[in-house]
Amino acid sequence: MTQTAITDNLDLLLEVLPPRIVKVINASPKKNELIEIVLDLGRPLELRYDSGLDYLEDTLVTREDLDYVTARVGSFGTDNRAGIERTLHRISAIRNRRGDIIGLTCRIGRAVYGTIDIVRDVMETGKSVLLLGRPGVGKTTLLRETARILATEFNKRVVIVDTSNEIAGDGDIPHPAIGRARRMQVRRVEDQAEVMIEAVENHMPEVIVIDEIGTQSEAEAARTIAERGVQLIGTAHGNTLDNLISNPTLSDLVGGIQAVTLGDEEAKRRGTQKTVLERKHPPTFDVVIEIQDRDRFAIHHDVAATVDLLLRGYDPQPEIRQRYPEGEIQVIQPATLLDDFRGERPEDNGKSRTQTGKGGNGKSRRFDFSTATLDRIIHIYPYGVSRNRLEKAISNLKAPVHIVKDLQVADVILTLKGQYRKMPKKLKEGAKRNLPIHPIRSNTVAQMEKYLQELMAEGIDEPLQEAEEAAKKVLMTKQPVALRPQNSYIRRLQHQLAASYSLSSESMGEEPNRHVVFYPGNLSDERM
Repeated sequence: MTQTAITDNLDLLLEVLPPRIVKVINASPKKNELIEIVLDLGRPLELRYDSGLDYLEDTLVTREDLDYVTARVGSFGTDNRAGIERTLHRISAIRNRRGDIIGLTCRIGRAVYGTIDIVRDVMETGKSVLLLGRPGVGKTTLLRETARILATEFNKRVVIVDTSNEIAGDGDIPHPAIGRARRMQVRRVEDQAEVMIEAVENHMPEVIVIDEIGTQSEAEAARTIAERGVQLIGTAHGNTLDNLISNPTLSDLVGGIQAVTLGDEEAKRRGTQKTVLERKHPPTFDVVIEIQDRDRFAIHHDVAATVDLLLRGYDPQPEIRQRYPEGEIQVIQPATLLDDFRGERPEDNGKSRTQTGKGGNGKSRRFDFSTATLDRIIHIYPYGVSRNRLEKAISNLKAPVHIVKDLQVADVILTLKGQYRKMPKKLKEGAKRNLPIHPIRSNTVAQMEKYLQELMAEGIDEPLQEAEEAAKKVLMTKQPVALRPQNSYIRRLQHQLAASYSLSSESMGEEPNRHVVFYPGNLSDERM
């Protein structure tokens, strides 16, 4: 289903604005793309869109304009937010030190069908789901649509805890966009945790929907609700799962963090210091969805396992889904924990691992080699180079690259020429693992960008051509074929190629001679 706006009630918002400002807005060719209207005393009118903003120098906001609006909207709560009855619009106030309103942000609220299609299967599982993303990316719109689908199509008892009336609109009668879901309003922001518990105790919900979990008490309330077997669908402050883990107030939502002292043998087995960070308890939310933009979602399907790996310095990748303008949804990066994308854990000691040619749904997954050089994820281990500058270079180029903290999960090492000449212990270890080591001249963003461009331009044709020829040979002879040793990234692509031919594959040997062997599908089935 493609996204279709059912209503934005823009005319009702325009009714509360001064006529001279309405005239300016109606004259804008991008009127239907409006996201926010900003009125700041003594400053030009500002119209914000997805694609940018218009700063109208010839339309200065006056005290009369602000008074006109505040007299026509609902009362402002302790969170300085007000609304227009039975609409989803939100008016937020900025006050001076005397409490007088000197600025208003009027956000256009839109109810949209189809926003849930990209993650509908996740919402239907009954697991608790936490949505993360920057302001304005569509978290609340997705919450609203999720509440409607679960209440109306699945006949579940859904209760929305609506702190600022942003999910179900202002007034006593909720907006029809929430379907059959019920809404509990919150008188004061600081009462949100109490209302969450009240919703469970008084109204027997199967699903609780909550926007903007931001305090310790709200995190504790969420944990209490989850422990009672109620599905939670919520949002929290933060853009990524990493942000949440490092937030001392909200880390409890993903299991909490604690320092643990290991015994000598365990520390040696893990290859870590004796004092390490570990997860305290099961996470409140089973799944975390990072909304990267309105049509691109990163999904952590197993929050507990992901947090454990992150705390151990690994870089497990989420499933990434993309929605295209015509409505098609594709998984452009499968969900991968350490076992899936590296062949073995550090404690596996080089033991082999078998991959079948079936995806999670039991169907063969066809690997698209035409886009391999664009969609591949490269894992870089930086040694002696600035991590912050490398992150900036990756962001500038939008390169499909992740920085890792462990040689066990690296595809390549990036270092400085001075370090390369000295060849310290870490670089020697990388060389023994057959990892490419690339020295750059200086610790600058420009040098790193140049390297990344070269890295993405490197061909992968030869090892994939070898793998494709081997796959055809296995199909003809029904005998296994061993490929030449390659690094872990190339081996991963070779495993995916085998899956596309409905063959099975296995990583064998120790680094630097670790290689992939292709097997006929029926033989692999017997081996599993």
